[in-house]
Amino acid sequence: MQIQAFYERYPYPPPIDDLDAYRRRWQDRERRRADFHLFWPTRPYREDYSILVAGCGTSQAAKYAIRWPTAHITGIDFSATSVEHTEQLKRKYSLDNLRVHQLPLEQASDLGKTFDQVICTGVLHHLPDPAAGLRALRSVLEPRGAMHLMVYAPYGRTGIYMLQEFCRRVGFRAPEGDIRELLAALKALPATHPLARLLQEARDFRSEAGLADALLHPQDRAYSVPQLLEFLSANGFTFGRWLRQAPYTLQAGLMSQIPRALRAGQLPLEDQYAAAELFRGNMMRHVAIAYRDDDAGVPRIRFDDDAWLGYIPIRGPDTVTVREGLPAGIAAILINRAHSHTDICFPIRPEEMQLLEAIDGKRTIREMLAIEAERERDAARSLFERLWWHDQVVFATPEPL
Repeated sequence: MQIQAFYERYPYPPPIDDLDAYRRRWQDRERRRADFHLFWPTRPYREDYSILVAGCGTSQAAKYAIRWPTAHITGIDFSATSVEHTEQLKRKYSLDNLRVHQLPLEQASDLGKTFDQVICTGVLHHLPDPAAGLRALRSVLEPRGAMHLMVYAPYGRTGIYMLQEFCRRVGFRAPEGDIRELLAALKALPATHPLARLLQEARDFRSEAGLADALLHPQDRAYSVPQLLEFLSANGFTFGRWLRQAPYTLQAGLMSQIPRALRAGQLPLEDQYAAAELFRGNMMRHVAIAYRDDDAGVPRIRFDDDAWLGYIPIRGPDTVTVREGLPAGIAAILINRAHSHTDICFPIRPEEMQLLEAIDGKRTIREMLAIEAERERDAARSLFERLWWHDQVVFATPEPL
């Protein structure tokens, strides 16, 4: 009840009433196709699947209904205020494919249906029993469905947890409406405090609801990479991949400069992910794709056999290509605007441009390769593996892996 009352007072994210720009962005079919195959590289593309947005807040379910106009979207949230804001967006945008219910996610089975995809971002870490919440969502996920979840990460939120403890000690309380006094205190925060930079950069700190959610929430926990992987495994899930995986690989950005023993892939992937989190030090959240642990068809993208030749590469929709002012020997640099880590970019050498420009989202890599010599195949395999790890492509496969 305490958490529910908190969100009734501070609905989150802050309500919006204009989704026109969001709609224009997702009218691009290739953007939707890339998003689909991020979760299901081995399944034929379709748009009429079912999605549960668990803990949908004020607008998330409406956004998914706009993104996938022929999909069947269900949004649940225990906050009447959030449900009402979502209903307003439903009416404004005539979202006939959206159903919204005031319901705690722990009671998702009360809906009496299962879903191809479950979206749960920013919710589980606020529950009294996150494991019970995750198991409840597993119970409504189709056996071959995909889970998209986000939970807080500990190290990048160090300054937040320091201020949360400060608020508890001096007596700031969200129900008492102390948010304005908190704003005054934050203005006096020393420039050297770990939170100071976040106050300038993070959008969450630009609204009262965002500040309350970050600093005055009555329940908040975070998961390191090993803790998150264990959390998934203990509650019936198999980890698939990170939604944006470049920050977690030792082959991208600043981490590619650390010793060759790490770059060579000698560590298990789980250890690489954990090492990357510690090296970067500023991850505030982890966004993962997971599957039910009884799904024998969990998709795995591999480059250690010839399966990669049958992949159909699809370019990421958020990439910009820089072609001017580059070092000698570099034809272009690819930058994924969805990355928050500015050190991550992908340099393309002149001999790689032909393959990059041949990506049309229709042909397999085998069909794209004009020369089948072993040397050219090895170079192509290296290029596409690196493109994949840098979130520059997703893959569709004509046949199951």
